[in-house]
Amino acid sequence: MHVSLTPELEGLIQEKVASGLYGDASEVVREALRFMNNNEDWIRQMKLSQLRGQLAEGVHDLEAGRFTLLDSENLDDHLQAIKQRAATRIHHN
Repeated sequence: MHVSLTPELEGLIQEKVASGLYGDASEVVREALRFMNNNEDWIRQMKLSQLRGQLAEGVHDLEAGRFTLLDSENLDDHLQAIKQRAATRIHHN
């Protein structure tokens, strides 16, 4: 099996191996998968809690009038503005 990882994840695995807690990258991945398998309910609850928080924030914004009505005429402009803000953030970080 071949697995592609981001450079950040590869670095994290290398750090775990370098710490001496694991003999090689395979041990790190196996331990991570065991943890995921043993804690699926807890992980699911954390994700659900985060989504509920984001939903509550969205409802709060709607109730406070902080939203933009979009129609087919201004949707492209709005999406382009979002892309531009994201690109600006990426370049400044």
